[in-house]
Amino acid sequence: MNIKKIGLTALAASLVSVSANAGSMSVAGSASMNASGVSGEGQNGGSGFSMGNQLTFTGSGELDNGLTVSLSFIQDHSTPTFDNHSVTVSSDSLGSLKLAGVGGSTASNQVDATAAGDLWDKFDGLSTIGTGNNVTVNFSTDLAQTASAGANAFLYTSPELMDGLTVVASYQPQGSNKESGTGYGFNYTGVEGLTVNYATTDVVGTDADSSGDNTVMKVSYAYGPVTATWSNLDHDEGAIANDMESSSWAVSYTITDELSVTYGTETHDKGDNTVDSEIDGVSFAYTTGGMTISGSMTDGKNLDNSNTVGADVEKWTLGASFAF
Repeated sequence: MNIKKIGLTALAASLVSVSANAGSMSVAGSASMNASGVSGEGQNGGSGFSMGNQLTFTGSGELDNGLTVSLSFIQDHSTPTFDNHSVTVSSDSLGSLKLAGVGGSTASNQVDATAAGDLWDKFDGLSTIGTGNNVTVNFSTDLAQTASAGANAFLYTSPELMDGLTVVASYQPQGSNKESGTGYGFNYTGVEGLTVNYATTDVVGTDADSSGDNTVMKVSYAYGPVTATWSNLDHDEGAIANDMESSSWAVSYTITDELSVTYGTETHDKGDNTVDSEIDGVSFAYTTGGMTISGSMTDGKNLDNSNTVGADVEKWTLGASFAF
């Protein structure tokens, strides 16, 4: 924490008087076409289709005092169309300080994706799963939770402090009936093939029952064409019903430079439920030029943390994405 304070203080002091040199702007685009289908109690509804598109605008320039200032924002078809906008001030010796107006990160949610790639997220949109045995299963609640950054949040990333080690720190401003929140963590890549991430962040709520902390740990090791990853996310609030713990592991195999396959699994424990949600899936990705073809088969069991038959769902996806 002392390193973070020194870095932030020095970076802020250097911003007192600056003048900008010429910078540059660039635009990158992406688009996708996707198909998916689900099966299970009350879920045999056929295939669905979707698309995605976005333009990412980035620009940067170097100041007379040696700092680099960059900005970024995304424009797409979602609401709001002007999204994920941020300004970053950085230098090789001081690290980077990022202010995100929208779409910011905390120390935790930078690395909160499960080892298997958030398989639970594939079932979003299935707010009601079947009516098997005259029981309606509600699956509108996320199976994993992180500490959201909110608007106008700061994220600091240090320069490399030693071989492969960096630290991060985040700050969430006060909101309506909410206190401010902080977070910190580290990333380590000092051993060939090994990546270790750890972060913890305040969960800021309007009262003690909805406040707490969010801790993420992730370890990944690559050896030749095989990469094995393990992760654990522990979300703890004052009310036990809001507590969540997600553990996951995955193994990826790179067949060629263009083709890879992955198998992963997740277990989600929510509140004081006695039944865990369990999800496993296999996926592939084939990349050629600026196009990626991907597909997956995902099997979810007890998705509402119950043994109700309607809470078991299978989903397949197939998509093509393009970068230009």
